Amino acid sequence: MDDKNILDTISDNIRLARLKQRLSQEKLAEMVDISTKYLNMIENRKANPTILVVVKICTALNIELETIYKIQS
Repeated sequence: MDDKNILDTISDNIRLARLKQRLSQEKLAEMVDISTKYLNMIENRKANPTILVVVKICTALNIELETIYKIQS
């Protein structure tokens, strides 16, 4: 898997997990202590989040880190 595919997968899975839990971008961003704009950029593949931000997002969504890297079928 190349870098773009990894970023696409992470972005898509963050968005899907957030929507599944019926959280707004604003609410999740607040929980993670990042800006809504930055979360929007992550979900729209315009920002490459650090591993620390990804871990915080997973913690806020109460999901395992490995879930973010899995390709959804």
